[in-house]
Amino acid sequence: MNFLHKHTAEHSVEDLKKGLLNSLLVMAWVVEARDPYTGGHLWRVSQMSRILAKAAALPDDEVEKIAVGAFLHDLGKIGVPDAILTKPDRLTAEEFEIMRTHPEAGWRLLEGHPLAHLAESAVRAHHEMPNGKGYPLGLTATEIPLAAKIVGICDAFDAMTSTRPYRAGMAVAKALSIIAEQSGAQFDAELSEIFVELGNQGAFAHIVSHSDHGIPLQHCAGCGPIVVIQRQQAIGEHVFCHSCHAEFVIAQDTNGQRLATSTGRTAAAHELVCQPDQHVIQELVEQVV
Repeated sequence: MNFLHKHTAEHSVEDLKKGLLNSLLVMAWVVEARDPYTGGHLWRVSQMSRILAKAAALPDDEVEKIAVGAFLHDLGKIGVPDAILTKPDRLTAEEFEIMRTHPEAGWRLLEGHPLAHLAESAVRAHHEMPNGKGYPLGLTATEIPLAAKIVGICDAFDAMTSTRPYRAGMAVAKALSIIAEQSGAQFDAELSEIFVELGNQGAFAHIVSHSDHGIPLQHCAGCGPIVVIQRQQAIGEHVFCHSCHAEFVIAQDTNGQRLATSTGRTAAAHELVCQPDQHVIQELVEQVV
């Protein structure tokens, strides 16, 4: 094979990998878009997982693999009914049992995909706990894959610091204290210690309550869910609440940060079509492939 053909073949393989990974990340983004209260959750967990993995001195390729797994960890929620996934109150015991099926459901979706190995551990085991009280398999400390331990900490921290219909998000300090208290029980002891130290140093300040780099979370003043502003959207463009369909215009505050300001208008049906955030997805694809 001459140089030109070899170069072309290498690029074809790289493009194929990028396309396959992009399709997985888009699918995860669409699953997240079903829940109006979790906008940016996958981005936040992926970003924090990368920081924690680097701080744990893992090789670069392992760090990026974990970042991908973190973005895909909730893929199985596609199988959770809307009535449970978007319920405005706490789940009943029966509903929680259905929610607990999402790790294995996510793996069934991934199994057989050419890039499934990138995310298997994070998808299947991010709710396992060192004390054996996690799910779906009740694995103990030595049985839980490292990627799942990392994603599990970051997932729990983001859940604690995020607002839900039935409660406000915790302060960062409070969430860090809970992780410290659960070190060795709910969370891996060594990794939770590193995570808490990073948190106390402010390593996650630019991620908590953000949906992307430099874009704080916006909430619908009318009904509460997140209104996501994507990086490529400019000042003056419109965004919408996918719960009550209220329209907002993207403005800018005195610090230069973008915010969503209500126009008082209700969106038309065609304006509510979800558009995957390709800038966030492509950034992750380029870092990994």
